[in-house]
Amino acid sequence: MGTASLAILLLVALGGCATQTVENRKAEKPAVYQALSPEFREAVDQGKVKAGMSMDAVYLAWGKPSQVTQTGTWDKEEVAWIYSKMYTEATHYVGYRGRMFTGYTSGNYIKAEVVFRNGLVETWETLADPAR
Repeated sequence: MGTASLAILLLVALGGCATQTVENRKAEKPAVYQALSPEFREAVDQGKVKAGMSMDAVYLAWGKPSQVTQTGTWDKEEVAWIYSKMYTEATHYVGYRGRMFTGYTSGNYIKAEVVFRNGLVETWETLADPAR
């Protein structure tokens, strides 16, 4: 395979790994962004969530949630969007004959949660990274 072909293949592969940003999501849903009030547009631009925001506005600000839960009664419906984050932790230990080894563990933790009542943000919470 030639160098040019390899470079093109690498660019195509990396293009699929692009990180979603607020700007990407605004370009994906420009009508939703334009329909927001100036206060909510400013919050989205800063990657923040505010009470009263719609689900679409939260998607623009924070992206797709890792998990969605729903509860409801006859007079209200609550939907929670949970945002998880992955961590990797290195552990160093001494093995056979004093040789140093490194092991890795990884897992997920809840980074944030947004609760919607009847389609609008009622509460939200961001959590600190776990202490390691």
